[in-house]
Amino acid sequence: MSRVVWFNARGNRIGEGHQRAKLSDADVDLIYALREEGMSLGRIAEKFECAKSTVRDICTGRIRGQACVRIKRLPDAPAPNKKAHHEHHQLDTPAG
Repeated sequence: MSRVVWFNARGNRIGEGHQRAKLSDADVDLIYALREEGMSLGRIAEKFECAKSTVRDICTGRIRGQACVRIKRLPDAPAPNKKAHHEHHQLDTPAG
């Protein structure tokens, strides 16, 4: 399985593929639609449990408004191998 990550002209991740994104691209689309219907910034912020300033910045294009110039398909991160991690720590333990 893989995931798609979008990049802007500077090569930075954008959208929900950004490592610090808290809202999905679908959430951002819904924020635009709710604002267009006349819902207040504060009410939208409550609905998405985020700051009013975040909603404002999305609606004005300050954030989440960049153009995608490149798309890259990345593999999903593998699940951590707990056994191997545990065995590594046993090797570091001094014999006693």
